[in-house]
Amino acid sequence: MVFWMVAAAGLAIAYLFGATPTGFLAGRLLRGIDIREHGSRSTGATNVLRTLGKWPALGVLLIDVLKGMAAVVFARWFYASLHAWPFIAPPAALDLQSLMPWAVCLSGLAALLGHGRSIWLNFTGGKSAATGLGVLLAMSWPVGLGAAAVFGVALAVSRVVSLSSMLAALAAIALVLILEQPLPYCLLVIAGGIYVIVRHRANIQRLLAGTEPRLGQSSPEAKAAPQV
Repeated sequence: MVFWMVAAAGLAIAYLFGATPTGFLAGRLLRGIDIREHGSRSTGATNVLRTLGKWPALGVLLIDVLKGMAAVVFARWFYASLHAWPFIAPPAALDLQSLMPWAVCLSGLAALLGHGRSIWLNFTGGKSAATGLGVLLAMSWPVGLGAAAVFGVALAVSRVVSLSSMLAALAAIALVLILEQPLPYCLLVIAGGIYVIVRHRANIQRLLAGTEPRLGQSSPEAKAAPQV
């Protein structure tokens, strides 16, 4: 019982890595505003770019990527260390080595959930694309770099961040299958990719309507917001 409680605590810590509200904190510290009341009302780097500028957005982007990487690195250390802690007795039939990929994947998924549904922001947040990239880079760098390359090319061509993020998520799913990654990794990337796309459902509606803003343009929510 103690083992499973400690294992669950590890997932909670991974969630808290993702839940760190980087964009919200940037708005509070730099402008004294709640960024959820501006622009697209997301706490992600794209809305930070539109609301606070390019340098705060770059900082938020990098930290959000690092959050995902940190969750995976922590999980690998934490679950590999459990057998060395004498007061934690894993079930005799449990092979910690075979458990590791599953623990890493669940921790990555917890970080994604934390970014999109942060406990510090009443379970609101960003769309988890940057944090998902960090998870990919730490879990399987070829998949992560491939997804980042697709994002960069798509953004250069379309100038639409949401479209680029969703294409990167689809690319990650394709790459993790093509490169024959372990089953837990495949399941995580598929689940995480679908989660990222679902978080962009409002963007999908605007893309279909032809109203999704390009990089540097104001979002429809910002235009519709009353001026104060």
